[in-house]
Amino acid sequence: MNTASAAPQTLPIARPAQSTVARTAAEIVLGSLLVAICAHIAIPLWFTPVPVTLQTFAVLFLGLFLSPRVAASAMVLYLIEGAAGLPVLSPIGPAGFLHLFGPTGGYLLSYPAAAALAGYLRRRIGQGGFTPALLAGATASVLVLIAGAAWFSILTHQSAGTVFTLAVAPFLPGDILKVIAAAGAATGLSRFRRA
Repeated sequence: MNTASAAPQTLPIARPAQSTVARTAAEIVLGSLLVAICAHIAIPLWFTPVPVTLQTFAVLFLGLFLSPRVAASAMVLYLIEGAAGLPVLSPIGPAGFLHLFGPTGGYLLSYPAAAALAGYLRRRIGQGGFTPALLAGATASVLVLIAGAAWFSILTHQSAGTVFTLAVAPFLPGDILKVIAAAGAATGLSRFRRA
């Protein structure tokens, strides 16, 4: 009788596929690049140090299109690039680290949280349609405006009315359009990706 014991079996270790890791890394880098491009589409306003840019559109779009983790990671990378002095921030204002702590710092520093919030809410409300994307994007846009206004208030010591006039009100019409555009683009591309 053969009493030799069978060789112990080893279980394979579950590892993410290299293609998935590479794709995630590419999404993060390309996401930060999209925000950088949108930052350079900037219009200065004569009555406030905060310019109108397309950055919020990019933040919302990435949050709605990518996973919350990947979108937030792209925003963190974008802020690191900006702090390092790479030409990714709006050309209006100081360069590098000082830009993050200038009048627009609150908006910028809210981007990782806003992108993650947009993605999280879209998935909680319902992934498939335009309306969930619209609601998620609008909520994330409000977060950006609140963070920007709070930072602007701390930095300038202005009254609440003045802060609203300089840091919120001028951007509401544009932000409504950006939310609609980001929701539409994310919904359309998500359907295309699933097809």
